[in-house]
Amino acid sequence: MDRRALLGRASTAATLAATATAPALAQPAVTQSAQPTLRWRLTSSYPRSLDCIYGAGEVFARVVSELTDDRFQIRVFSAGEITPPLQALDAVQSGSIECCHTTSFLYTGKNEAFAFATGLPFGLNTRQQNAWMYEGGGIDLMNEVHRKFNVLGMPLGATGAQMGGWFRKALGPATDLNGLKMRIGGLAGQVLSKLGGVPQQLGAGDLYPSLERGTIDAAEWLGPYDDEKLGFVRVAPFYHYPAWWEGGASTYFYVNLDQWNALPKSYQAAIRAGCAEATHWMVARYDIRNPDSLRRLVAQGAKLTPFSRDMMDGCLRTWLDIEKDLVAKNPDFAKIHESWSKHRDDMRIWHRVSELSFDNYVAQASARR
Repeated sequence: MDRRALLGRASTAATLAATATAPALAQPAVTQSAQPTLRWRLTSSYPRSLDCIYGAGEVFARVVSELTDDRFQIRVFSAGEITPPLQALDAVQSGSIECCHTTSFLYTGKNEAFAFATGLPFGLNTRQQNAWMYEGGGIDLMNEVHRKFNVLGMPLGATGAQMGGWFRKALGPATDLNGLKMRIGGLAGQVLSKLGGVPQQLGAGDLYPSLERGTIDAAEWLGPYDDEKLGFVRVAPFYHYPAWWEGGASTYFYVNLDQWNALPKSYQAAIRAGCAEATHWMVARYDIRNPDSLRRLVAQGAKLTPFSRDMMDGCLRTWLDIEKDLVAKNPDFAKIHESWSKHRDDMRIWHRVSELSFDNYVAQASARR
């Protein structure tokens, strides 16, 4: 056989073999280009001026955009721009908007079980709430309820421990709640009502004028960083703590169920990742900014006052009666409560040994220095 022909055949065979075994480096680009371009709207229940709680929605949208090479973009609208702040979930449920960032306890009128996604009175702190949601099955249990309302949800934000609110007059025993008109959300409103108070559900933008006019006597919102921006110290100087109604509240992302089911799996994963990153970002931002805000508020005249033991005990007893009643009459609440309370009790035992003993010692030692 001619030597040159033999070499040519060998070269061709080697080229074909190399082509067959080489990795398909261009394949990911082809797969990526097949993904749809989507433009969604997210309505927030929070005003743009509250850069932390509102800002978590923007962090979420940025992460989703980055993870999808800008193919999936979600525009964030502040409270009232396209949907009233207390109707965000309703808009998503009806399909008039794709998704929202809100506080789930605002919707306990639909089903009291919604409160678990924010936090129950005398319930979990932020770390425990996160553990129950992600490792204790909380997200899945909540979504069994959410699907009944044509939505799917997951945590998007965490506030950390909150303050007990701003009061025009100082409170003492639990009997001081009788006749008190207070902005307070979720199931805590039932506690206030049982003790003779008058709960009000208002958005952030309505709180200051309502306090100033005396339409309400007190308002709880969140903590020093937001409360300073909202100016409560000027009209209700008594700053009580702690917020027994939310040991560590979560804010929540809701998406229309049909819209969610139509998403590519990679876009669903981007939403989950965006929600998780925004949650870590929010609680870190509050923890860093709350101390300086608290110092400024005290300098401006805030009268920092703990709730009395009688107040705390009276509210706890009242809540335990309400909780027992909800378990008896609401099957959704009862099912979630079974999981939630088991994990609550287990984590409290562990945290007494670990977190609480450490935190108490360090706090006392720091005070002595």
